[in-house]
Amino acid sequence: MTYITKPKLHHPSLQRNKAGYTRRDYEGSVSTLCAGCGHDSISAAIIQACYELDIQPHQIAKLSGIGCSSKTPTYFLGHSHGFNTVHGRMPSVMTGANLANRDLVYMGVSGDGDSASIGLGQFAHIMRRGVNMMYIVMNNGVYGLTKGQFSATADRGSVSKKGAANSDSSIDMVSLAILMGATFVARSFSGDKQQLVPLIKAAIDHKGAAFLDVISPCVAFNNHAGSTKSYEYVRQHNEAVNRLDFIETREEITTQYDPGTMQEVQQHDGSLLRLRKLAPDYDPCDKIAAMQYIQAAEAAGEVATGLLYVEPMPKDLHTNFNTVDKPLNQLNAPDLCPGTAALDKINASLR
Repeated sequence: MTYITKPKLHHPSLQRNKAGYTRRDYEGSVSTLCAGCGHDSISAAIIQACYELDIQPHQIAKLSGIGCSSKTPTYFLGHSHGFNTVHGRMPSVMTGANLANRDLVYMGVSGDGDSASIGLGQFAHIMRRGVNMMYIVMNNGVYGLTKGQFSATADRGSVSKKGAANSDSSIDMVSLAILMGATFVARSFSGDKQQLVPLIKAAIDHKGAAFLDVISPCVAFNNHAGSTKSYEYVRQHNEAVNRLDFIETREEITTQYDPGTMQEVQQHDGSLLRLRKLAPDYDPCDKIAAMQYIQAAEAAGEVATGLLYVEPMPKDLHTNFNTVDKPLNQLNAPDLCPGTAALDKINASLR
């Protein structure tokens, strides 16, 4: 439980990354979620990704809303900046923070209730504005904190733990993210660490709006026969379009994946996304084809996972607004008040 303090002393044999930190340094408090919750596996994947990327913990800002998923930032990156917002309003705070200080690595942590219901409008706008961030939705299809009602991502026809069938159409977060302008869109499964960790690393490195939808079974309310968000269902219906190796500019980082044809996508900073294509004809750079593939998989009852869409040369919010390179929160009075001459020049340009 969170009141149990983790030991501050680390074993001297723990391996350190290039930033001088052990994996333990990226952990947080002890989780209070249910044993076996998929959210804890996602937290572990975030910890592993940040450790492998050699990120300084104080360079990370993690923001969340309300829900089981939004509690998880307590359980990882305990030495990073954190802000827990109100229900569904995390994207607004994220946008403002990113505008003020572009030097931080931003992580938005949310759930299907927080982003697909009360926060749906805010989710759409942060995607279309291209805020430079990794936005991760821990998707279990239920409201776990309020005892298991269907969420907006619950599939039509799926059955609740009490036996009731969902009659509403579901909101597909990855399709919505692509439609709204996200430039990196992926889906994964909390039980697939080999796929999830490289996707998180690539999303963190991506310059622009990077969205990850992670199916994360709720062991208390949505892990039974009839659920389409259970461990058993996702394992049986997982249709991986590709497996990802993320290769940084400074050195190659590889993971063990099934062999297959390969496609490389170079990003803005020279880093590579190396895709091992399990679906031979799948092109993650084709937005229309990606939408069609996702819808076809859904119609067939499959869960399409992997890197579904990526724009190799994206633009973020600061590029679109043409802001200065120096973070806005570091500008001093002379920068913000350049004088009457500068104001007269601006006014003249508007005439």
